[in-house]
Amino acid sequence: MVGQFESGKDTVQELTESAATHIGAIATIITGAVRDIARETGSWLTDVIEMREASQRAREDSVREHGAREHSAPEHSAREDEQRPQAD
Repeated sequence: MVGQFESGKDTVQELTESAATHIGAIATIITGAVRDIARETGSWLTDVIEMREASQRAREDSVREHGAREHSAPEHSAREDEQRPQAD
């Protein structure tokens, strides 16, 4: 027959094992959630950086394109004037 002390010890042991199992499962869930949050945050920040860089490249391309037009437009007009037949 099991004594009261041993019965109490078994109950405490079962409760401790159960708590450890549940706490371990909860910790695994939290660890996974933190990992997933870190991954998504990193991915989002990568997108932000890529969009910022693309925006910067677009601005630089626009400046180069407008700058090239401004410098080439007068030369182009002068060539057109040279090629036009003179009106008498």
